[in-house]
Amino acid sequence: MSYATVTDLRQWIDEDILIQLTDDANTGSTDTDVVDTILAAASLQIDGYLGGRYSLPLATVPPILGKLCVDIAGWLLYARRNAGVPEHWQKLYDNAIAFLGKVAVGKITLGADDPIKAAGSDQATVTGEVRRFSRTGLEDW
Repeated sequence: MSYATVTDLRQWIDEDILIQLTDDANTGSTDTDVVDTILAAASLQIDGYLGGRYSLPLATVPPILGKLCVDIAGWLLYARRNAGVPEHWQKLYDNAIAFLGKVAVGKITLGADDPIKAAGSDQATVTGEVRRFSRTGLEDW
């Protein structure tokens, strides 16, 4: 399952550039099969970070994952061509990977739709053995 679609990617990459990055057959149009493959690869990379912390596939996909998928996919499209990744795409990719790394270790969440936060509560719970000594337990001493 991809976290983003061709339409999502088109919001961030100009169509002419997308054609240059995907049109292996020189048809003059975006090869959506290539884009789907890249988006699937980006999603797998995201799952690699989330898999140790979340049960996959996610029942509800937090919106941030769509943007992270686009950022990784954009980088992968340029890397696929060996044309040199533009600096802004490199920064987007580096930021996405850093974000996912922090999510993986629990330093940050996926936002309001985070599956772990939604499943838990905002209150801490402390458990332990029953107290052996207390004011009422020592009354007869």
